[in-house]
Amino acid sequence: MHIRRVVTEHGNKGAASFAEDGAVPRTDIFRTVPGLVSRMIWSTSASTAVPFNGTDPTSQVTSFVPEPGETRFLVLTFPPDAVFMSPDFDGPAAMAENLAVSPGLAERFEPDGKHQTPTVDYGIVLDGEIWMELDDGNETRLGQFDAFVQNGTCHAWRNKSDGPATIAVVLVGARTADTTD
Repeated sequence: MHIRRVVTEHGNKGAASFAEDGAVPRTDIFRTVPGLVSRMIWSTSASTAVPFNGTDPTSQVTSFVPEPGETRFLVLTFPPDAVFMSPDFDGPAAMAENLAVSPGLAERFEPDGKHQTPTVDYGIVLDGEIWMELDDGNETRLGQFDAFVQNGTCHAWRNKSDGPATIAVVLVGARTADTTD
C-alpha cells in the first residue's frame, strides 16, 4: 500500500501553502516478517509549535512511544498470523529488527506480542480485519473503517485472516495514573 503524505505550512504573508507532497520518508518494510510494514507519518514533541518550521520531525524521533504532550502518527500493515507460525520464522531476528525499526516500542513487547504504552491511541482500520486482544484474552474483531480508542491497556494485534490488515493510529503521550485493583 503506497501512502502519500501532504504537509502544509504558513507561506508568504501567513497564507497556507504545501510544504511537502510525496512518499512517507520513514517507512520500514520488515525483512524478517514478510508483509509487516511500519510507517511513521508525522510526530510532534512537547515543544512543537505551529506554524511548521520546514523541518520534518519524523527523522528526529528516537522513541515510537511519545512522552506526555507528544504524538506519533503511524500506519501499520500486519501480515496474517500464519507468517509468525511458519517453520521459517526467526523470532530472535524479527525482534532484533523490531528493536532497530521501532525503538521505545519494541522493548515493550512480551513474547506473545502483547504490549502496553502510556498513551491514548486513536485508530481506524483502513483495510482488512484485525483482532485487538487484551491481556485477559478477551478480544474483538475490527473491520475496515472500524475505529478504536486504546487507553493505555495491555493489548496485542492479531490478524487471523488470510490477507494483510492496515491500521492508522495516532499515539498521544499521556501521564499515567496510579491504579489499584
